[in-house]
Amino acid sequence: MYPTDRPRRLRTDGIRPLVGESSLSASDLVAPVFVDATTDERVPVESMPGHERVPVAEAVARVEEVRETGVEAVILFGIPESKDSHGTRAYADDGVVQRATRRITEGTDAYVVGDVCLCEYTDHGHCGVTEAGAEHDPTLTVKNDETLELLAEIAVSQADAGADMVAPSAMADGQVGAIRSALDDAGHEEVALMSYAAKYESAFYGPFRDAADGAPAFGDRRHYQMNPANRREALREARIDAEEGADVLMVKPGLPYLDVVSDLRREFDRPVAAYNVSGEYAMLHAAAEKGWLDLEATAHESLLSLKRAGADLIVTYFAEDLADRL
Repeated sequence: MYPTDRPRRLRTDGIRPLVGESSLSASDLVAPVFVDATTDERVPVESMPGHERVPVAEAVARVEEVRETGVEAVILFGIPESKDSHGTRAYADDGVVQRATRRITEGTDAYVVGDVCLCEYTDHGHCGVTEAGAEHDPTLTVKNDETLELLAEIAVSQADAGADMVAPSAMADGQVGAIRSALDDAGHEEVALMSYAAKYESAFYGPFRDAADGAPAFGDRRHYQMNPANRREALREARIDAEEGADVLMVKPGLPYLDVVSDLRREFDRPVAAYNVSGEYAMLHAAAEKGWLDLEATAHESLLSLKRAGADLIVTYFAEDLADRL
């Protein structure tokens, strides 16, 4: 007896691409760019091979490098010249991201996304205003409602500078509504909002914290970022953000949470983003350096899996590396 159903017929070179269920292109990708107000030269990020902090003066050149690969969008993260308890440099008119955004929007056609958070700008490294004396009691968390006011200021300042989209990542309850209202009141109705709707308290963020100098000085972020054990909660978070006006819903990290990406794709009628985070990038590089994996092949497969799960766009440190192949 021979099989009557032969799926292998559709795996030959001639037909394989025609029946492919998912595809990946450079236009699906958003490249992170780190802009550093404390340096006059590019500084390599040791835990993220191929990535650098760049001074504001080189922000345009860095973005042009990204665009030459075919990637059209960037998300900006800033390293400020000073930090304080309220992260005031995050929403200053002359802040590092604001200055870089002005240069990039004036000098390129890139689509610019501004990350809206406080952890890189606060001296305690948390994503908002902390309780007094919190460094002596790591169980204390950020003050939610006071943080909303600052997040709204950051978003408006980035929009004033020319950002096309803002992306709140603090996981503060009500952040999308507060930011959307502030943007609209400031005349920025056209600025899009991509929420980090399901951002988990993950062990995969380590290299990013090196790159952005944003590690907590005490405690951790488990009281405001999501528990990695929870799946249904992500739908609740995403539903709140959608109702408050989010244009795009993001899941972070990507690969360990493919089920969550799939859930959001199934439940919501708006674009879903996935953040292929620094730890995912670094571990593939480390394995490739050992000769255990083919870096380009595994990176491509990883991003394709995010598209297959339902992501419409992917923030990834592999954006430039894969653009030529795509």
